[in-house]
Amino acid sequence: MTYDRLVCASCAAPVAEGRCPVCRANRERLQQEGPLAGLSPAALLVLLVALVAAVALLAA
Repeated sequence: MTYDRLVCASCAAPVAEGRCPVCRANRERLQQEGPLAGLSPAALLVLLVALVAAVALLAA
């Protein structure tokens, strides 16, 4: 999940704004998880299907 849609339980503001220490800590943690951590499961599935299709085309 991307942090731009999360709402902080501590201050009720979007986590992306980083208004309180809890928001800032969670924003930093989410940013350090890597590029694929923010993708939805559906987007990961689409990437996997595209990768399998590319490998199938190369093998043929």
